[in-house]
Amino acid sequence: MKDSDGNYLWQPPATAGGRAMLMGFPLVEAEDMPDVAAGSTPIAFGDFKRGYLIVDRTGVRVLRDPYSAKPYVLFYTTKRVGGGVQDVDAIKLLKFGDADE
Repeated sequence: MKDSDGNYLWQPPATAGGRAMLMGFPLVEAEDMPDVAAGSTPIAFGDFKRGYLIVDRTGVRVLRDPYSAKPYVLFYTTKRVGGGVQDVDAIKLLKFGDADE
């Protein structure tokens, strides 16, 4: 398939170890996406930098365990991170239908 300028929509990697491109966007295989099946959404396409926000709180909390046996000391560390969809219009999911549809 080609776009209106005659360029192929899918481009193979330009260099060894590079990424293939789809309409100018790099393709990434995510193991966490569901398998292809009827009713599943295994393909996501869009601008993830605009559509998904990663929140990384600065700083790490360190707590020293006062009850650990000497000469050993335990430390508990906590780092807060999170993320979520920020712009639903920037990312679209492809849903596979049933074979009968």
